[in-house]
Amino acid sequence: MTTLDELRTFLPAEFRPGDVPALFPAAARRYGREPLTEGWTTDEAARALMLAAVPPAEVHEIYRYGDTAEKLAVLKALPLLPIGDSAVPLLEDALRTNDTRLVAAALGPYAEHLGQEAWRQAVLKCVFMGVPLRLVHGLPERADPELRAMLSAFAAERHAAGRDMPPDALALLDSLQEA
Repeated sequence: MTTLDELRTFLPAEFRPGDVPALFPAAARRYGREPLTEGWTTDEAARALMLAAVPPAEVHEIYRYGDTAEKLAVLKALPLLPIGDSAVPLLEDALRTNDTRLVAAALGPYAEHLGQEAWRQAVLKCVFMGVPLRLVHGLPERADPELRAMLSAFAAERHAAGRDMPPDALALLDSLQEA
């Protein structure tokens, strides 16, 4: 996983907390959107560094008022911030959307803070929405018999409707039935 220190090597800028509200929305214009490292773009990296400069309570406000790209950057930055489990409501918000980018980002490394029931529902939502399950952080470790039951029921519904299950969901179901 990428760290804040690694992001600083690419973007050595320092941010003062008071500047963040004005700079955060302008990050793409100011730093560009070029791919940087391990799934990060320059604007996302700049935003993560900005979030590290503000108190954790402000992260919630930045997410709340952000556009999709800004929310995505917040979700990706959460595991890098000393925020504990206080940002779980941001994951819950992202998981209520129909934006596959936000759903996938909500199931990144910070999703370890989600309760098992909410996590299972989020995995099922990924299958329903076509979000590749390889994007779900910690899937092999967290998958359990209840997830297997949920996936089996969903597969039966899809079959009854004459629809296929995504191949990665079938592979997961097979691996869970073997365990």
